[in-house]
Amino acid sequence: MVLFCCLRPLQFTQVGRFPNSEQLQLLNMFPLTVENKHVAQLLLSTGTCPRCIFRFCGVDFHAPYKLPYKELLSELQKFLKAEEDELVSEIPNPPPKKIRLQEPEDQIDGMDSLSQNGEGKLSVTEDGSSSSKNSNLNVCNVCLGILQDFCEKEFIKKVCQKVEASGFEFTNLVLSVSFPPQLSVREHAAWLLVKQEMGKQSLSLGRNDIVQLKEAYKWITHPLFSEELGVPIDGKSLFEVSVVFAHPETVEDCHFLRAICPDCFKPAKNKQSVFTRMAVMKALNKIKEEDFRKQFPCPPNSPKAVCTVLEIECAHGAVFVAGRYNKYSRNLPQTPWIIDGERKLESSVEELISDHLLKVFKAESFNFSSSGREDVDVRTLGNGRPFAIELVNPHRVHFTSQEIKELQQKINNSSNKIQVRDLQLVTREAIGHMKEGEEEKTKTYSALIWTNKAIQRKDIEFLDDIKDLKIDQKTPLRVLHRRPLAVRTRIIHSMETCYVDEHHFRLYLKTQAGTYIKEFVHGDFGRTKPNIGSLMDVTADILELDVEVNHFIVEMPVYTLNSANIMLLQH
Repeated sequence: MVLFCCLRPLQFTQVGRFPNSEQLQLLNMFPLTVENKHVAQLLLSTGTCPRCIFRFCGVDFHAPYKLPYKELLSELQKFLKAEEDELVSEIPNPPPKKIRLQEPEDQIDGMDSLSQNGEGKLSVTEDGSSSSKNSNLNVCNVCLGILQDFCEKEFIKKVCQKVEASGFEFTNLVLSVSFPPQLSVREHAAWLLVKQEMGKQSLSLGRNDIVQLKEAYKWITHPLFSEELGVPIDGKSLFEVSVVFAHPETVEDCHFLRAICPDCFKPAKNKQSVFTRMAVMKALNKIKEEDFRKQFPCPPNSPKAVCTVLEIECAHGAVFVAGRYNKYSRNLPQTPWIIDGERKLESSVEELISDHLLKVFKAESFNFSSSGREDVDVRTLGNGRPFAIELVNPHRVHFTSQEIKELQQKINNSSNKIQVRDLQLVTREAIGHMKEGEEEKTKTYSALIWTNKAIQRKDIEFLDDIKDLKIDQKTPLRVLHRRPLAVRTRIIHSMETCYVDEHHFRLYLKTQAGTYIKEFVHGDFGRTKPNIGSLMDVTADILELDVEVNHFIVEMPVYTLNSANIMLLQH
């Protein structure tokens, strides 16, 4: 197949604008040649639209697809007529014009067969569905109208109106389109037809030679969306505009494949139908050509109606806010405390922070995570505990460093139970760093300890000399309902004592992260060995516990703030 691909589309139009027919003629950009004529006539006569004809002729540069549909159809008509006239002029004694006008009944004539998909008008209704304003319009038998009016400015404007009304902040976007799976079946049928005709001319056409429907659709619509919304299309954008098409009339086109290739269509929990695009393509790759032709017409039949638009949705990828929190209350859980559907305490650290973030970021939901957790009666002091909050589908995402500081202050002013510091926007990767190597981190605690026997200063001084004490901790009884039963080895790096009275002393511990401090003090009925009670040969219990210092640094690369590139959440 001979293709004219040497001319570049940027030569004839600015990005985001359609070429007009005069430009096309002036620059001699019409992409089909005499070698394509027979295929073009064949497809046009069977009800295929001009853009799909380009796809099957392997036109892989953008400019021709961008011509408005009516003008594109007109240019195709002129091309076919011009080629026909040239062929006639080469005949030594051409028959009279009247005779030639009577002959198209017995031949494929591109001009007279244009009624298959000639002019008509599609309209987009308020709900995004499509209908035909001209009942005589024959919709493309391959793309089912996708490359007809769904590529035109009228439809693009309707989608953009929904995007602008969604209330999302965005500086770029990615366009996601979902086409009915039966389009793959129809394209396969048209390919077999063209392949057969080209074989008669000793030519070949592979599946990969056909320009993919999604590619052609993006070539046409991306510049229009970018122009209408005033932002670039970026495949890495976190803001996604999703358009889902359906075609109820032809939904059964795929069903014969299940009978022939049942292994390709297996039910999935998260799929409403087994006829997914991937399953259909898998079956088409397995089915023999002769079996396909027996089950499905080649060329495919022309549908009565165009596709409908099931939904136009906007969504923004999650953004992440990180920082450190201090907890000053001994009656505040880290996360909501709910047992058997009953709430035990009215608030939590998670809620005191996230409620403000949800409101400001206009997010739908959130996910809270932290580097470790403290019990409801344990305070977190010192440089605070690192935390991160994933904000799902936020509508507002752009903040200055000053706005983030004001948000932090607002959180701190709202409650005396917690304080937040180092609040910032971070990347998803930074959240992973917060969780890495938790068992290798160290923490410092302060515990007020009671003993059943009277003690003197000399009775506790030996604890100060113990270094890197290894202990074995069986999963504590109090957390056994939510943690698997296991024996975990932890290290008590150092201890320092402070005598209070004959039954009380304060113990400062530097331990491996993940150590159960309460159980190290009282022994948990022998499940933690050794423990303070066994070391002192007394019955010991813990009255108060504070997390004093987290001895580790979490690097949080800033996500969108204009100030520093990296902020260290450290003391």
